[in-house]
Amino acid sequence: MMVEYLMEMKDLINEMPVQDPPNELFCAVDLMWTKFGTSVHHVHDVALIPYDRVESFISGECSNAECPTRFHIERGRKRKRGSLKEYKSDEYLQYRLYWCSFGPENYGEGGTILPSRRYRLNTRNRAARPQSMRGCTCHFAIKRLYVRPSVALVIYYERRHVNKSGFVCHGPLDKDAIGPQAKRIPYICSEIQQQTMSLIYLGLPEENVLQTHMEGVQRYCGSDARVSSLASQYVQKLGMIIKRSTHELDLDDQASIRMWVEKNKKSMFFYQDSSDTDPFILGIQTEWQLHQTIRFSHHSLLACDSSFGIRKLKYPLYTLLAFDSRQHALPIAWVITRSITKQDVSKWMKALADRVRTVDSCWRIIGFIIDDPALELQPIRDIFSCPVLFSIWRIRRSWFRNVVRKCSNIEVQREIFKRLGKIIYSIWQGMDYMIVLEELLQDFVDQTGFIMYFTSCWLPKIEMWLSTLENLPLASQESAGAIEGYHIKLKLRIYEDAQLDSLERVDWLVHKLTTEIHSSYWLDLYADESGTYPTIKEDYISSTSWHRALQIPDDAVKFHDKDHNIALVESQKDRNQTNIVSNPGSEFAFCDCSWSMKGNLCKHVIKVNMVLEDKEDSPPSLSYRAFERLLLDLWRKPMDDSIELDQSMAWATQMKEKIQRLVEITTSNDIAAVTSKLPLQWLGRKGRTFVGKPSNTPALLPCSISKNNTHKKNFTKKKNRKRKMLRNL
Repeated sequence: MMVEYLMEMKDLINEMPVQDPPNELFCAVDLMWTKFGTSVHHVHDVALIPYDRVESFISGECSNAECPTRFHIERGRKRKRGSLKEYKSDEYLQYRLYWCSFGPENYGEGGTILPSRRYRLNTRNRAARPQSMRGCTCHFAIKRLYVRPSVALVIYYERRHVNKSGFVCHGPLDKDAIGPQAKRIPYICSEIQQQTMSLIYLGLPEENVLQTHMEGVQRYCGSDARVSSLASQYVQKLGMIIKRSTHELDLDDQASIRMWVEKNKKSMFFYQDSSDTDPFILGIQTEWQLHQTIRFSHHSLLACDSSFGIRKLKYPLYTLLAFDSRQHALPIAWVITRSITKQDVSKWMKALADRVRTVDSCWRIIGFIIDDPALELQPIRDIFSCPVLFSIWRIRRSWFRNVVRKCSNIEVQREIFKRLGKIIYSIWQGMDYMIVLEELLQDFVDQTGFIMYFTSCWLPKIEMWLSTLENLPLASQESAGAIEGYHIKLKLRIYEDAQLDSLERVDWLVHKLTTEIHSSYWLDLYADESGTYPTIKEDYISSTSWHRALQIPDDAVKFHDKDHNIALVESQKDRNQTNIVSNPGSEFAFCDCSWSMKGNLCKHVIKVNMVLEDKEDSPPSLSYRAFERLLLDLWRKPMDDSIELDQSMAWATQMKEKIQRLVEITTSNDIAAVTSKLPLQWLGRKGRTFVGKPSNTPALLPCSISKNNTHKKNFTKKKNRKRKMLRNL
């Protein structure tokens, strides 16, 4: 239903009702739309809905039977409450432009209009229509209103799924396609295609892949014998293409990478070829990873696995990780380079941040977790404007594996690993780490293998590691387990079938990342959210030691009556088997299970630490000690009558004023009365004559106005002092 108005948006919003359809999911058909248009802007459909039902509206629009699709965030903006002194009723707190995922670009032949061939050509190349971007112009914007934050204004610019020529460009109603009998070719969206590819990469039988593919196709085309036959051919051809695909686009590895970059610009955010002055850098991020970056890392954490394959691969792999809804580490970007200098890191890190912010300008993270003290911290702080945290998973894993390898006696292994933990704990206990280190080297001088390894590999850099542990906040054991879980899975995928010559080629690594590993994580997340593959979902949930530890009941953990440094964890599969955890309550606890003996953080250690958290006499974790010391530093009393006291007073007063303003804005019923008391802030010297004045044009579209409609700037007329002096003579 439509109602047409040609009035100011600020007046129109006050008259429009807020619509809340009763269905769980609703779409544009369920709303009563109002036509809005002015002499400046075109006529658009607008409606008001509750802000907490925005996701229901977007999901309903994606489920359109005629043109099923997905909507992605093309642009986004955000402003803080209280930032506007004067505003209209249609000003936004948050603005997001959603576009159909089949647009706005057009990858078809012929530019913006995809050609249709209605006659048979004498050729064996019967290429189907491109299945990705088709130039769809369907898009809408959602504005969270500044005056009414609980209400969202939906502005539909184009409700039809058509291209610029006005023709339906995707879905079952799409009649124009390339190739003979193209009208009968079943519609295959990017989600079904990615799902089928992931199942093939996973190694599932072709019958199972075909059945799953058919279920997806029938959602759009219905059940038909012709459709089933074509879908079967599609799965067979796709499997054949995947099996025959090769990473070697050229015999020369460097030339092969250049060709890959030219063909996959959408999956690459930074590329720098190696030269005499510049090192090789390749930053990879697919469009799916880009959307997961915005989805999971906004106002959340990013982490890194910084030096994978530093000894085996031609170039080490740097992975940026986000934590998904289950706090699993999800790779959102890969960087292949050997350089860790400040200049080179700033290049690709800035390119990545700029790419994300072009989609969502208000995207930001609250923390960045590193695992190597040799990494440059300044680029992270400058580009992401967030604190840096440190995770000890790498040093723990390295020490544990070498203790097990170099020492044969398990009692010696437990004691050495406990002493290594004391070196780390000496930072918070006020002890000199050199004393603890000398005791370790003297007491275990007979363990020549481990002592030689430790003195050659760790003694020269132990001070750097301890300094980083002391100066940076420490990440938790859950995040350490998630990062380690990704590292183990990546190691298994990369090295399981790799040949020695393949590891020396960068194009092989790129091919492996963008096909098998990318498809694996896509399928894991899809199975978890849709529930279509219970086995894959179960394996995905239990892929980290933290989640496996949650499955162990508390009564399965028992402590030794005489020796409090021993904890016993009963196995859930075999009740007669018990795992021994020594040095419980510490990040450097030692477990004798097979998973732990490989150097991994096992579920038994985590479970014992969980149980000990509730006991008062148990020592706190390293991350909690770092957090506690940070709070104590804030409470530290400055010297009386000093400049430090003045600075502390100024910071405390500033924080108090910000909190008071936030409380006033949140609790006040009249925001205008609160904002009128705020001090006026000038945007610039030239703008002092016009900033803050109300605009005559509505704020419906946050875009630039044409030159014919721009207001003339009010500049203060300068006095010609020279002419005035001449007149006075």
